[in-house]
Order: sequence, then C-alpha cells, then structure tokens
Amino acid sequence: MKQKIAIVLAIFLPLQILLNRILANNPLLVEKWYSNGIYPVTSALLRRTIGFLPFSLGDFLYALLVIMTIRWLYFRINQRFRDPKRWILNSVAMISLIYFSFNLFWGFNYYRLPLHAALKIDNEYTTEELIELTRDLIATSNEFHLSITGNDSVKVDIPYSKSQILELSILGYENIEDDFPELDYEIPSLKRSVYSIPLTYMGFNGYLNPITNEGQVNTQIVPYKIPTTASHEIGHQLGFAKENEANFLACLTTMNHPDKYFNYSGYTFALSYCLSELYRRDPELTEELVEKLNFGVKENYREVREFWEGHKNPFEPMFMSIYDSFLVANNQPEGMKSYSYVVALLVNYHKSRGQL
Repeated sequence: MKQKIAIVLAIFLPLQILLNRILANNPLLVEKWYSNGIYPVTSALLRRTIGFLPFSLGDFLYALLVIMTIRWLYFRINQRFRDPKRWILNSVAMISLIYFSFNLFWGFNYYRLPLHAALKIDNEYTTEELIELTRDLIATSNEFHLSITGNDSVKVDIPYSKSQILELSILGYENIEDDFPELDYEIPSLKRSVYSIPLTYMGFNGYLNPITNEGQVNTQIVPYKIPTTASHEIGHQLGFAKENEANFLACLTTMNHPDKYFNYSGYTFALSYCLSELYRRDPELTEELVEKLNFGVKENYREVREFWEGHKNPFEPMFMSIYDSFLVANNQPEGMKSYSYVVALLVNYHKSRGQL
C-alpha cells in the first residue's frame, strides 16, 4: 500500500470512530438519511449484483481474509517484525478501510431508531400481559402441532429440503409488507453457508455478511429451526441490525407465513422467548404452563437442545463472548441476552393487533 494512501486511511480511522459516537446519539438522523436513505440503495444493489451467484461470495472473501492474515503473519515473523513503522501504518490503514466498508454497507444500522418506534408500539409490558400472551402461544402452538402431526406425542418434521425452506422464507415477508412497507424484500440473497459445520461448533445459526449483504444460514441445524433462522437473516438484510429486533421479525414473519410448518416454527420460537422471560419472574407458574404443551412440541424443543449440547466444545464460550462483546460495542448493551425486548415487542404487537 502506498505510504500517502496508508497515512490518509490511518488518520481516517479515529475520525470514523468519532463519527460513530456522534451517530449513536442521533438515531433520528441515522433512520432518515442512512437506514431509509443510503442503505436501501446499497443493499438492493449488492443483492442484485451478487444474489444470483449459486455460492456465497462472502464466505469466499472470509476465506481470502484468513489466508491473507496468515500470509501477513508469516512475512512479519520471517522478517522478525522489522520496519514496524511501515507495517503498523499499513495494518491500521487496512483496518480503517474494512471498518469504513462495514459501516457504509451495513454497520450504521446499529444506531437507527429502535424497532418499537418504527412499528409505533409500546415497549413496556406487565407480567399479566406476558402470562396472557404465553397462554395464547401455547394454545396456538398446540393447534398447529396437532394439525400437522395428528398426534400430540409426535414431533414435527419439516418435509421440505433445506434449499426449499430458504426459498419459502421470502413468503413470510411478502405476507406482511402491506402492513409494513419497510419490510419489503424484493431481491433475495439468502444462501447456505459453506461454513455450516464450523458455525455449528461455534454455536451460531447463521450470519449476515455486512460487505456482500448475503444472508448466510447454517443448514446443519435442526430443519425445524431453519425457517426462523432464515427469516432472522432477512431481517438483518433489511437493515434491522440488532439481534433482538431480527428475532422479533423472525417470529412475526413466520407466524404470518402461508405455510403451516413455518407457522409452527414461528409460534414455538416466540413461545420459547416468553417462557424464558416468564421463568425469570415466576418459575412455578412457568412449569405449570409448560405441562400444557403437547408432548410433541416439547420433543421439538428437546431435539434442538440435544443438537446444540451434542456440538459443544471448549472454544464455544470464547466465540460467544467475542460476539457478545461485538454486540455491546455496537449499541446493544444487553449483548445476546435480549429476551425482555423481544417479549416486549411480541406483547405490544399482540395488544395492537389483537392477535399474533
């Protein structure tokens, strides 16, 4: 990298950090000029130019980045880290360039208005409202389960291929775009990650590549969980960067999907959030409500739990801790533990609509 360019990029890094600090305190500005201005254009352009590829370009770029990093380390060690001024400057310049690309193509969405403000619903709820919603979700989950299996003791197995599930995920957004125009998803770019096995051992269901705007789904996970995972990644593609907001959108779009298997996946996903939050407040009542679930529903929960327990490894907590720190650094103070806000959105959407 030429020295003059490297110097400019290196100087630009602290300026970018300062800009992020300013934007974090101006969500209205971000919402108007970036999330509803620049981002929809860049996102659609990336999905239109890259989305048609049968493979994930983002996964390829990550592999290239790892190779380049290893190569860089090899040369630094081989040269015994001579000429530190040059390689430190170039390293800072490269970090600055990556940081700029990350923010331009997606990262500024972390500072937009919270989702409840966009949906014009409240974000507070009472325990009584939570209990009412939990009861409703149990009843509806049981109904969908029985309508699919015809037997309350059998778990649900989705009959579609994993590729078909990804294709069908789009329909959930189409079903609600009349009510929420900001959820219009016209140009799909949802792909099976080639890193599905490593993602599984790291504890991740999927991710969005912020540079290519490709939604990556870990297709090694239990098929019953793929509908909500795919819908979660689409939510990220539409500019909702926070994990709790994307989780709510996954619930919303799968519960409003025209396919009953997606409905079942969505309702049981929403129920898991409500049960987790209610257990914090009233463990005894939660255990009583869980007994009302069809045995087959509990079998689906058990299947997912055993899948993740079977893929635990000593490094998973480290990966989770790193990602949690990343979320905290990007305007998500609760990190990955965001049950309460997801439940707040579910409860208040339920109240505003009369149903989920």
